[in-house]
Amino acid sequence: MTDIVTDTPVEDVPPADARADRPLPGGRTDTYRHPPLVRLSHWLNVIAVVVLIMSGLNILLAHPHLYWGVRSTFADPWISIPRLPDWLLIPQGRNLAEARNYHFLFAWVFVINGLIYLAYGFLTRRFGRRIWPTVTELKGFGPSVVEHARFHFPTDDHARTYNVIQKLTYATMILVILPMMLITGLSMSPGFNAIGGILLEIMGGRQSARTLHFISAGLIVGFIAIHVGLVIWTGLFNNMRAMITGWFVIEPAGSTAGPRLRRKAPTDEGDAS
Repeated sequence: MTDIVTDTPVEDVPPADARADRPLPGGRTDTYRHPPLVRLSHWLNVIAVVVLIMSGLNILLAHPHLYWGVRSTFADPWISIPRLPDWLLIPQGRNLAEARNYHFLFAWVFVINGLIYLAYGFLTRRFGRRIWPTVTELKGFGPSVVEHARFHFPTDDHARTYNVIQKLTYATMILVILPMMLITGLSMSPGFNAIGGILLEIMGGRQSARTLHFISAGLIVGFIAIHVGLVIWTGLFNNMRAMITGWFVIEPAGSTAGPRLRRKAPTDEGDAS
C-alpha cells in the first residue's frame, strides 16, 4: 500500500502577509499602521520643524516687532515679542547670521522631505484612505467635538482610523498651514524675490509676509502642543511604538483613554410608528 500525501507542498502555501493583524492576549490586536516612509518623514519633520522654530525665534528677536504692510516704522507695531530665554534659541544667544544659516538649511530639509511625503501620499492614495474625511464622517463632526471636549478617546476598534477632527486637522496642516509657512518664507527671501517677486505683492508687503510667517509658525506650535498632549493622553508607549515600528495595539471593545460616553444604538427607521 502506498502512502497518500495530503499535505499541501510548502512551495504552494501562500506567504503570510507580514502586515496582517496579529492577535494578542487579552482580546487585543496588533495592527500595522505606519509604513516606513511615513515614519521616517515624520521624524525628519520633527527635527526640521524644531530647528526652524528655534532658529526662527532667534531671527525674530533681531527686531522683535511685527507690522502689516510694506515697512516697519518702529512705531505702533501690531505685536511685540518679549525677550526669550536662550535655551529656546538656536544657536544659544542672539546670533542673527548663524540663526539664518540654520533656518535656511533646515528649511530645505523640511521642503524636500515634505515633497516626498506628499508625492507618496497622493500616489499611494494614502491621503484618501487615511486623512481625507468622508461625507458620513463630516456629518458626525458635532458628536466628535463633544467627545473631544470630554476627553473621550476610544482605543478599541474605533482607533483603527483617525476621527473626523483628526482628519480635518491633519488635512489643514498639510494643505494650508505648512504651505503658508513655506510661501511666506519664500516671499521674504531676496534671492527668490529676484525671480518671483510677485509673491511679496500677494502677501501685501514684506512686513505682512513676516507677520503671516509668524502666525503660521504659531499655529504649528499650537498643533504640536495639542498633538503631543493627545499622544500622551491616549497612550504614549503605544503611539510612540507605532511611529517607530509601524505597529499599533487595538484594545478590546469598549476600551477608552477617557471616560466612557453612552452611545445611542442605531435604530431601524421602519420601526418608527
